[in-house]
Amino acid sequence: MDRFIEKFDKIILFFIIYTLVFLVFFKALNYALPFVLAFIFSLILKKPTELLISKFKIKKGIASLITTLIFFTLIILLLSLGIASLTKEAIQLGKNTQNYLSNNSNNIYNFFQNLNIYYNNLDPSIINAIENTLLSSVSKISNLTMLITSKIVQGVISFLTYIPYLFMVILFTLLSTYFFTKDLTSAKNKFLSHVPTDNPDRMQYIFAQSKKMLVNYALSYLLVISITFIETLLGFSILKVKYAVILSIIAAIFDILPILGIGGIYIPLALIYMFIQKDYFTSFGILIWYIVVTVVRQILEPKIVSSSLGIHPVAVLASIFIGLKVNGLSGMFFCIFLVVFYKVLKSVEVL
Repeated sequence: MDRFIEKFDKIILFFIIYTLVFLVFFKALNYALPFVLAFIFSLILKKPTELLISKFKIKKGIASLITTLIFFTLIILLLSLGIASLTKEAIQLGKNTQNYLSNNSNNIYNFFQNLNIYYNNLDPSIINAIENTLLSSVSKISNLTMLITSKIVQGVISFLTYIPYLFMVILFTLLSTYFFTKDLTSAKNKFLSHVPTDNPDRMQYIFAQSKKMLVNYALSYLLVISITFIETLLGFSILKVKYAVILSIIAAIFDILPILGIGGIYIPLALIYMFIQKDYFTSFGILIWYIVVTVVRQILEPKIVSSSLGIHPVAVLASIFIGLKVNGLSGMFFCIFLVVFYKVLKSVEVL
């Protein structure tokens, strides 16, 4: 009984500390964003910098400068291309959706009339209610598409107005990344040397294992998701699927979700091309590419994800659902990280 109470006290303490840290972190993120990003980037650049130092006998400062400049050049190029492609496809999507619905209104109406023939045994009032509901849904989809498109365009315009602020953020992030990377390549438990504890070996083990699990897990899955995005973009570009960039981004996001996965994009898209577009070649091509991407993911994921936290998919789904219901996107992140950190601390026998 005492052991249960002690464990319960630890869980309550963990929840309180985690909640306070989460709230303080996100409240202060607006002011500390360049330095948070810089620290994350420096963790990514640590090994490439150490490799340059060991292979080419380059000084620590020069190696850090090289990796930082190359990294930021690639990031800025990819962001520029991504924003330009995303904006272009969003505008095309909005225009084409409106044109399709206006040009095919008679076909949509005839489709509902054909439904009436198949289900003529139903009460006419029920048929009318179904037709009105479906027509209303089509109108709502059209309006929603236009709303999303306009929001994306407005977001890009708003983004352009923030260029001076963004330039400042990029500059401070770049400089901080350089200094963080330079320090990390020679740091030997500097943080732990300033942490008071009666058992430094235990503290060092907890810190090292927690950092290893979190960093490896995050970077590994980021790499898996990036591969999914590139594969999807490549396949859709070859098959000449419209809005390849937008669909690839959505597929990468869906790849994070357990159970659903990229099938939530590939399968509906294949059905649209088969039954609406009547393009059977593209439809079967999407399904074949879906199998290829899935097989590649199943092969690469165990090799890339070297430090799996072993979180059950239902726990992830529950944290997403509960978080969204409680406080939207911020609530979702709160619940997800709560599950992740609890699993980490449990793995290192803190809880």
